[in-house]
Amino acid sequence: MNIQMLTVGPIMANCFIIGCDTTNEAAVIDPGDETNKILFALAKSKLTLKFIINTHGHFDHVGGNKKMKDATGADILIHPLDAPMLKLLSASAARWGLSADDSPAPDKMIDEGDTIEFGRIKLGVIHTPGHTPGGISLHSDGYVFVGDTLFSGSIGRTDFPGGDYGTLISSIQKKLFKLPDSVRVMSGHGPETTIGVEKRHNPFARME
Repeated sequence: MNIQMLTVGPIMANCFIIGCDTTNEAAVIDPGDETNKILFALAKSKLTLKFIINTHGHFDHVGGNKKMKDATGADILIHPLDAPMLKLLSASAARWGLSADDSPAPDKMIDEGDTIEFGRIKLGVIHTPGHTPGGISLHSDGYVFVGDTLFSGSIGRTDFPGGDYGTLISSIQKKLFKLPDSVRVMSGHGPETTIGVEKRHNPFARME
């Protein structure tokens, strides 16, 4: 499994390209902006994009859905509770003084327990609501891609519509913190961390 992280857009969201070293099939997680940069990275690595996976529906993470879909034809995947947000990206971005294209409708809904397969890679879907109702995380081979659920030393905001602090903490403690301590946490903003570090030191969500 080959992982590339690109930080895109004015809100500096992390976009991840995951490629299969055997088949060169790939998925992109959260193409928030700067799709030309993402497409260039795919082409440079000779990867064929199969899936555009949205960890949640905020525009800074999915604002590039339309251009990625138009360029590659890859399927868009999102949790059903966040799918309605894809029609509202331009309005959401405008409230921040920014711009984004509304997304095409998702090709497939994903939920807790689903597995996304491309090449020899399998991503397990974990429903981790709290930042948004349909937030998901993706677990595979010692990595978990958590969107805006958990950050290094912090947690996702819960003051946006659909956010809920108690639900977020429950998602982190009852789902993400059940993963092995060695699992590397790839967040939607900022640097990577590990499950073990966050369990011990995260002031918002650490396990007592």
